[in-house]
Amino acid sequence: MIINNVKLILENEVVSGSLAVENGVIQAFSQTPSQLPEAIDGEGDWLMPGMVELHTDNLDKFFTPRPKVDWPAHSAMSSHDALVVANGITTVLDAIGVGDVRDGGHRLENLQKMINAIRHSEKHGLNRAEHRLHLRCELPHESTLPLFEQLMCIPELSLVSLMDHSPGQRQYTSLEKYRVYFQGKYNLNDAEMDEFESQQLRFAERWSLPNRQAISAWCRQYNIPLASHDDATQAHVLESKEIGSVIAEFPTTEEAARASRAAGLRVLMGAPNIVRGGSHSGNVAAHDLAALGMLDILSSDYYPASLLDAAFRLARDERNDFQLPATIAMVTRNPAQSIGLNDRGMIAEGKRADLVLVKAHQDQVYVRSVWVKGRAAY
Repeated sequence: MIINNVKLILENEVVSGSLAVENGVIQAFSQTPSQLPEAIDGEGDWLMPGMVELHTDNLDKFFTPRPKVDWPAHSAMSSHDALVVANGITTVLDAIGVGDVRDGGHRLENLQKMINAIRHSEKHGLNRAEHRLHLRCELPHESTLPLFEQLMCIPELSLVSLMDHSPGQRQYTSLEKYRVYFQGKYNLNDAEMDEFESQQLRFAERWSLPNRQAISAWCRQYNIPLASHDDATQAHVLESKEIGSVIAEFPTTEEAARASRAAGLRVLMGAPNIVRGGSHSGNVAAHDLAALGMLDILSSDYYPASLLDAAFRLARDERNDFQLPATIAMVTRNPAQSIGLNDRGMIAEGKRADLVLVKAHQDQVYVRSVWVKGRAAY
């Protein structure tokens, strides 16, 4: 396969030319157009590596499209897969919550069903994108460690993050925002919310530290990449570094982002934060970290279309010094390398031919075509 007449987004520059693929691998690229009549005409659009998504709970929405509605697993998985690949994501770590903060929540109920769907569809070649597993471990819960120990040897497991959403710290330093979010999420009256808040504080005091220590020890033993989550202070970051974290997911303050960078952790922020112009929780804005040069990885989190949009927005943002190759690396090379997937994420000879053809129109970008291992996926 030859893709002709494109702007190739390379590691450090953008060049016009063509690219050749053979047996699912990038064979060569050239700054001159191909003369072969069978070459695909890119019509002058961007050609970039397929995006690598480390943290999305988008699958949840398809298993439970409405409250108390359970959707068939094969249909939910297929719809989720189609959406992510249509948005240029060719490798996705589906984030599954272990130890939901509200026992009986849909994440806990759907846990095994979702994991089975991911593994079955991958095994039988039913997916267009490559799907792997990210376990999001909610530390203040008695079920978290037993469930993790049942799942930690699954071959598809590629990332573990340690979360603590108890009130008064990290993401929810503001108790007002904590109460607004969880009252709305679970439809609690004031008295019920008081009891819920007290319960979460009791759970955190009992389970957060022992679960953090035990799960991180298993990750070190089995060489599973580990991510912190919502670190807010230098002390949080030092704790994350000591237990072996390599990624800092969604640091909530500039202090935590600086400390993470100094400790050698890659800083991951939400692409919706870029598109919307700030954090919905009132924490540090991703574009502010970008302006300070402290942003390494973007994640679509809850909205797959945000990933491509955010990368191009950052390249146009005059508040930072990032050029397009560097912002595209935040959604391709950097996330891939952070979890040891060194065979993808770049347009370079010998790399996997995971490719996305992108059209720009009036500052908005659109996915035209997607290839995974050189095969048309969208």
